[in-house]
Amino acid sequence: MSEQFVDQDPQETQEWIDALEAVVEFEGSDKAQHIIASLIEKARVHGIDIPYSANTPYINTISVEEQVNYPGDMGLETRIRSLLRWNAMAMVSRANKTTSVGGHIASYASSCTLYEVGMNHFFKGPKHAQGADMVFFQGHTAPGMYSRSFMEGRFEADRLRNFRQEVDQEGLSSYPHPWLMPDYWQFPTVSMGLGPLMAIYQARFMKYMQARGLAETEGRKVWAFLGDGEMDEPESRGAIQLAKREKLDNLIFVINCNLQRLDGPVRGNDKIIQELEGVFRGAGWQVLKVIWGSGWDRLLQKDETGKLIERMGEVVDGEYQAYKAKDGAFVREHFFGKYPETAALVADMTDDEIFKLTRGGHSPRKIYNAYKRATESQGQPTVILAKTVKGYGMGAYGEAANTAHQQKKLDKDGLKYFRDRFSVPISDEELEKDIPFYRPDEDSDIMKYMKERRDALGGPIPARHDDAEPLPVPALDAFKMLTDGTGDREMSTTMAFVRIISILLRDKALGPRVVPIIPDEARTFGMEGLFRQVGIYDPAGQLYEPMDADQLMWYKESANGQVFEEGINEAGSMANWVAAATAYANYGVSMIPFYIYYSMFGFQRIGDLAWAAGDSRARGFLIGGTAGRTTLEGEGLQHQDGHNLIQFDHVPNCLSYDPTFAYEMAVIIRDGIKRMFHDKEDVYYYITGMNENYSHPAMPEGSEEGILKGMYSFKKSAAKHKNKVQLMGSGTIFREVIAAAEMLESDWNVAADIWGVPSFNLVRRDGIEVTRWNTLHPEAEAKVPYATELLTGSEGPFIAATDYIRDYPERIRDYIPGEYYVLGTDGFGRSDTREQLRKFFEVDRHYVVVTALKALADAGSIDAKVVSEAIAKYGLEADKVYPVHA
Repeated sequence: MSEQFVDQDPQETQEWIDALEAVVEFEGSDKAQHIIASLIEKARVHGIDIPYSANTPYINTISVEEQVNYPGDMGLETRIRSLLRWNAMAMVSRANKTTSVGGHIASYASSCTLYEVGMNHFFKGPKHAQGADMVFFQGHTAPGMYSRSFMEGRFEADRLRNFRQEVDQEGLSSYPHPWLMPDYWQFPTVSMGLGPLMAIYQARFMKYMQARGLAETEGRKVWAFLGDGEMDEPESRGAIQLAKREKLDNLIFVINCNLQRLDGPVRGNDKIIQELEGVFRGAGWQVLKVIWGSGWDRLLQKDETGKLIERMGEVVDGEYQAYKAKDGAFVREHFFGKYPETAALVADMTDDEIFKLTRGGHSPRKIYNAYKRATESQGQPTVILAKTVKGYGMGAYGEAANTAHQQKKLDKDGLKYFRDRFSVPISDEELEKDIPFYRPDEDSDIMKYMKERRDALGGPIPARHDDAEPLPVPALDAFKMLTDGTGDREMSTTMAFVRIISILLRDKALGPRVVPIIPDEARTFGMEGLFRQVGIYDPAGQLYEPMDADQLMWYKESANGQVFEEGINEAGSMANWVAAATAYANYGVSMIPFYIYYSMFGFQRIGDLAWAAGDSRARGFLIGGTAGRTTLEGEGLQHQDGHNLIQFDHVPNCLSYDPTFAYEMAVIIRDGIKRMFHDKEDVYYYITGMNENYSHPAMPEGSEEGILKGMYSFKKSAAKHKNKVQLMGSGTIFREVIAAAEMLESDWNVAADIWGVPSFNLVRRDGIEVTRWNTLHPEAEAKVPYATELLTGSEGPFIAATDYIRDYPERIRDYIPGEYYVLGTDGFGRSDTREQLRKFFEVDRHYVVVTALKALADAGSIDAKVVSEAIAKYGLEADKVYPVHA
């Protein structure tokens, strides 16, 4: 409304307001909403600017009149929460009494009620008729989950005593780690922002499995418990529009708005709840605010002037935090005392009663009603914004304090306060000796109630199971068209990968399990044939006729499509890949995901997710397309990858390969299917692919084992020259190595054996393992690293060249039985042809030849002037500035 506008007829305005009140009273809020929306639409038709606000008043979304009764035993559940908080606190305090392993008390103290309402009434377990819900537990609340599992009898006290102490005893992980606790945790979440992102894609994949008839998921929900500070991570908000677009009504975010980051207020000068409401409502989510506990209901009903709601709306989060860090007198003066109308509302209340007015996130009744509405949502995801107090119940020992997150233990007075605050039956004498855990007798009403509630919901959670049936392994003959070579036909390894995908899709057992995931580059990778063959997944089907409908490989979207076309979205694609790669544990059905993308947009963009995939025990294939620093012509340095093979090797259970030929690609992918989906090993594969077309030879006899181990003999020289060298390479530069061997023999009378090294990383891992074994078994016969054993007896120096930085082939130097020289693509790249780029980085066949000759010169086998002759012959620039400095 214009600031200059003066209402000339306030009576008429009041009549409109009274009419609206009458509609609400006699026909309900839905009718009122419809009328208002219709009026706004008509006003905009007439060009009237209606300011948009995604915010509602700073009160609970669900009114008192809309609430249903709480179905649980309030008294028992209060006692249960008290004991859970105690045991969680005791676990962390005990651990830090004798160690400095850390831990968190305040986060679970604030969110206990949020979890317990779900545990007792909503979260379905693995034995539920509809199947288990997926719950992304907030990482810092792990002690609370351990506390509940102790109460349920899943853990004994000794396990709790080993919190964060896992090396020499059966302990408990710091945070949710499926790798460390594979029968317990499902999802790693403590790397902030990954929980919300992965939850969205898990919910979407749940719909995908249902649509394709691979799993019955109707009724299952994905719950993501998040912190309000965590929502500042770009990953936390980056995919919320997908949830609305695909109508993920199986998705529920519960954001614990305790108003604090790790070291202070989230929005001290503003309101995080209002900000998040605007973001999520604007993205089309159902937003349920749970701000005020039941004690506020009476005050709001008494607030005839609206001043209380006004006051609630104008106070910023920094002040709200202070209110809970002070006392009732402070709240009376600084909150209620601003207006006479609000002061009058609490005139009949003591300071203690004022201080006991709870926030909505600590009210089981309020939370229950929000959860109920969320689970009943149709066609819309839900976010619940629950206001709590960080360190709830800790009093002067951390409640609402900026230091709450760093509180790792309580002193004796703090323990006694916490005990008394939650009425835990532990004596002073016991506290003087120890910090005991407390679990009631098995036949107590508390224990019976906890068991009955979880039994009714399908058993305890968190829980992780691998019940998937092993998949058959295709015979190597299935890929005969690749292992026999391509003859005169040329193709890239990316196209070889597409052929492999096509072969697998035709396999009756494996075909339905293949999940192709592609960002916005399907045609670049030559995968557009999959559109027509198996369709692109879209729950809405295809609501339009594509412009290429008259072509053979037209763009086909389908409600039961198999391909995910993710757009320009590497993080989302990776989160989707993780969902598919963990389907064996979440659905009891193994899926075989292949995510292909520009390799340069790999680990450095989604490294946190790649690490989480390892922790999640993901099984699947990542294909780094157009890999290498010189394989992609013209694109320039932002597309030239010389380092992802090293980065993926940082993930312990990731097996990385850089194949050159189609037969290598086929052998590696077949081995991955065997290891991951038949033998059920918890590994995943990163495999590079190139877009350079060339002919592919047949697989050398007996090379399969060496390919998988990372090194094999490609070709032995038949020449009988005086001097000899050993040439090694991988990926696209291996062809330069092969050409260099021919030049050495024809131009310089030097014989060259050629070794394919599709994985310098795996060769290095083998060397590390063997070296460690030998160190710890000094009196046993020493083992020999695979590379050393394979290469021993080979004559001459060793030269390795790849399309990656030198650090990649350098990784195996310790295991090479001779002088070792490496070429690589260090430094920034630039746009040009492949030939020019390889010349620029000094990794083409000419530089391989010169390096081999220099190695012979260093060994005294030839004269140094021969090297100079070669440099002149090939026109190499001896004095140019090497590109690492360019």
